[in-house]
Amino acid sequence: MEPILIAVAFGCGMVVNLIGLPPLLGFLAAGFILNGMGYENNPALSEVADLGVTLLLFTIGLKLNIKTLMRRDVWGTTSLHLLLSTLLFTVVLLVCKGLGLVLALSLDWKLALLLGFALSFSSTVFAVKVLEDRSDMNALYARIAIGVLVMQDVFAVAFLAFSSGKWPSIWALWVLGLPLLRPLVVGAAGFEVVGLKPDLGALIIGMLLASHPAAAGLAKALFNLKDLFLVCFFLTIGLNGLPTHDTMLLALALVLALPLKSVLYYLVYSGAHLRVRTALLSTLALTNFSEFGLIVAAIAAKAGWLSHEWLVAVSLALAASFMISAPLNAQSERIYHRIGHWLRGLQASNLHPEDRPIELGDAEVIILGMGRIGQGAYFELENKYGNVILGVENDSEKLPTLRAQGMNVIEGDATDTDFWDKVLLSNQVNLVLLAMPHHSGNLYAIEKLRSHGFNGKIAAIVRFEDDIASLQEQGVDAVFNVYNEAGSGFARHVIRRLQPL
Repeated sequence: MEPILIAVAFGCGMVVNLIGLPPLLGFLAAGFILNGMGYENNPALSEVADLGVTLLLFTIGLKLNIKTLMRRDVWGTTSLHLLLSTLLFTVVLLVCKGLGLVLALSLDWKLALLLGFALSFSSTVFAVKVLEDRSDMNALYARIAIGVLVMQDVFAVAFLAFSSGKWPSIWALWVLGLPLLRPLVVGAAGFEVVGLKPDLGALIIGMLLASHPAAAGLAKALFNLKDLFLVCFFLTIGLNGLPTHDTMLLALALVLALPLKSVLYYLVYSGAHLRVRTALLSTLALTNFSEFGLIVAAIAAKAGWLSHEWLVAVSLALAASFMISAPLNAQSERIYHRIGHWLRGLQASNLHPEDRPIELGDAEVIILGMGRIGQGAYFELENKYGNVILGVENDSEKLPTLRAQGMNVIEGDATDTDFWDKVLLSNQVNLVLLAMPHHSGNLYAIEKLRSHGFNGKIAAIVRFEDDIASLQEQGVDAVFNVYNEAGSGFARHVIRRLQPL
């Protein structure tokens, strides 16, 4: 692989990233630039591109939570939207054929349905970047969006499994016994031997390893490596041909249909009894086309079902959708406040259990963060004030243990905008303790408390002396330095124990 390929690819990726768009747009542009310079696709580049797709599916498998996929608000919304969106883009493509667009003239209804299926996906890469930048990965709208994306990936992999055009051999039945064979090492190539796609093997093997304690670390370690190989995939798209008048017209038609795809997302989410904000923010995160859809189109082209010009058209539509979606998501909260009241007429009266308002009951003291410090504070305050304490903890797995100890706790993430949008902060709350581990999270909670008009007392923990000033600037009434006070507490404990001596 020539150094100029790498230099142009990463140069374009870096430029695009600087303006706040996913680097893969730069890699697509690099392919077109290199094509214009006379470079062509080669076997080495294609092989690395295929490896990138395989690693992508393996890492998806490592993060696949079967319990999440079995939730009705995930598989139900995904299946319904996939069906409706596929039909939408099938109709759009057949209309393009009827209007005489040259590239669409070769389509029959089967190929239109295949492309409609590919265009129904949304981008996992883009959505995860948006959610991570906003620190909203734990929000309900984010969890639902990620669940939908994973389900879409599963549907795409089902297509990949049978895209070879031949039936698997009888020996493919051994795949059903894989859960019992986890101690053995079975590579993705083993699937190809029995007539299945190795990409399917990568996903299944990742799923089998997902429950291992090291799975999360492995997925994180492979993240950058996978992206490195996927650079070659996006390069090969651009190297297959330059944009033409016909490909740009078709891409424009697909982009013009994108708002209809978003409307379908919103209606499906609204039908799942989600609040306006949850449905709208999930919709905006998924308002784009997918790199996985591009992979499906590439496989169809490789099988000879489509011309490579279609890859160029789909890649242009993908790039344009990212350029539209990026500013929409950057202004998502502002969009919600501007049009939210117009959409509340579509909101169900019986909301999703996880999307209902958070009531604080008769609590007068709230503790945000129920780690060891939060738990200790809970019992001390309960001894002084009685049963008016409420703990808020974001880890749902800890709640049964805390409740078994007699604590009054609810699930909630005080670092999440969604929590503050749902919480009903009553006037009887007169003290809030910020016991979350990260200083930035405590500062964010103070900002939200002030915006809710809270006038009671606020106390917070810090781990570093430098953090005290920023809390005092926000008007915090009491600051507890964990490390300093731990030493004092240790000394008091020793004195009490040794005093009789």
